[in-house]
Amino acid sequence: MNKLPKDPMLLLSVVNMKLRDVYPSLSALCEDMDEDEQEIVAALSKIGYAYSPEHNQFR
Repeated sequence: MNKLPKDPMLLLSVVNMKLRDVYPSLSALCEDMDEDEQEIVAALSKIGYAYSPEHNQFR
């Protein structure tokens, strides 16, 4: 992860805000920000969150 916070709770907040306000999907966010989707998913799964494409957020 290059531009996103490394702290999982901050990462959750930033990613969900960007998904809500800017990006139509996690893959679009990762492509635009040059981030690794699997790294984000793995980091947030460690604190009990999973990406919901239906809701376009981590829940």
